[in-house]
Amino acid sequence: MIYFDNSATTKINTESLDTYVKVSEKIWGNPSSLHSFGEQSFHLLQQSRQQIANLLDVKTNEIYFTSGGTEGDNLILKGTALAKQEYGKHIITTSIEHPAVINACQQLERQGFEVTYLPVDENGRISISDLKEAIRKDTILVSVMLVNNEIGSIQPINEIAEYLKKFPSIHFHVDAVQGIGKGLKFILKNNRIDFLTFSGHKFHAPRGIGFIYKKFGRHIMPLMDGGGQESNLRSGTENLPAIAAMAKSLRLLLENETESVNKQRLIKEKIYNHLSQFENVTIFSKLNDELFAPHILCFAISGVRGETIVHAFESNDIYISTTSACSSKKNETSGTLSAMQVPQSIADSAVRISLDENNTLEEAKMFNQVFDTLYKKFSKING
Repeated sequence: MIYFDNSATTKINTESLDTYVKVSEKIWGNPSSLHSFGEQSFHLLQQSRQQIANLLDVKTNEIYFTSGGTEGDNLILKGTALAKQEYGKHIITTSIEHPAVINACQQLERQGFEVTYLPVDENGRISISDLKEAIRKDTILVSVMLVNNEIGSIQPINEIAEYLKKFPSIHFHVDAVQGIGKGLKFILKNNRIDFLTFSGHKFHAPRGIGFIYKKFGRHIMPLMDGGGQESNLRSGTENLPAIAAMAKSLRLLLENETESVNKQRLIKEKIYNHLSQFENVTIFSKLNDELFAPHILCFAISGVRGETIVHAFESNDIYISTTSACSSKKNETSGTLSAMQVPQSIADSAVRISLDENNTLEEAKMFNQVFDTLYKKFSKING
C-alpha cells in the first residue's frame, strides 16, 4: 500500500501509541482530583504542556488543549467575537480557509457580525493590498491559514503580521494545522501572531486531540463552561493519554524536520516533473518553496472526475484524495480552486497527493508508473 493522503490524517506512530497505552493503563487519575493519583496525572498534563511550549518556543501558559483543529478554530474565532463585540463586529479572513473557519464565520454573520473574505490569485494567495483596504475601525480579528489544505499554498503570514503591527488591538489568528513540521517554524515564531491552531492527527498523534497557542494577555471568551479546566478557557476533563502522546509526536516530528522536509520536497518534485509531461494534466501546486508547502501536490486530469481518479488509484493500492477530506464524500467542488477562478470542469477533476516523512522516492516511482497506465486508460475512454 502507498498512502499519499496524509493531509487528511496520519497514522499514529508506534512511540506515541505506546505512550497512549501506558498512560491509559498506569496514570488514569483525573488531573483535577486532590489525591496523589490525581496529582500524578496533573503533573504529566503540565509536563506535556511544557514540552509542547518548549518545542514551539512559547510560554507554558500559552498552550491550551482542545479536541483538534475544528474546535481550536471555533474557539478562537467565536471566542474573539464574544470578547470584542463591544469594540467592533468586523472580521477578515480569506476565501480559501478550511470549513472550520469559513463555517464559523458564516455563523457569526448570522449573529450580526460582518466578514470580509479576501480573494486569492492564481497561486491561491491573498494580496497584502487587499488586506490593507479591508481593515476598518471596527475590525477585531484577522484569520489567515498558514498552508492551504487543498493545494498547499503558503500565505504571506510574515507580511500580514508586519502590517498588523500598526493595529495592536486586532487579534491575528493563523490556522497552522497543515503547516506544522513542514519547514515553516520561522513563520510560526512571528511574535505578532496572537493565536495558532494545531491538530494532533495531522502529525501522527491520536485523533480527537489538538491544541492552540494563545499569546499571553490576549483575551477570548470560552465556548464551553464547566469545571474550569485549561485555565477556565476550555472546560472538560483532559484527555491525558492523547495529550501525552501528542507531545511525543510533536517532539518526534520536529527533531528531524529539515531532513523530513527535504525528503518530501524530492518526492513531490519527482511526481510533479512526471505529471508535467502530460497535455491533459493541470497542476495547481507549484515547486516554488516560498509559495507552496513541500508535502501537497494537487492536479487534475481533464475530463475525468476526481472521485474516478481516486478510485482508479485505490484499485492499485495507492491512496490519494479529492481536494479536501472534509468535502470529498459530499461531491463538492473545491472551494480553493473555485476561489482561484479555475473552471468548474477542471476543478471537478482535481485530486490531492499529500506526503509525510514516511513516504519514499520508490513510492513516487511506482505512483508515476501507475499514473501512466491510468492516463492511457482515461484517454482511450475519453477519445
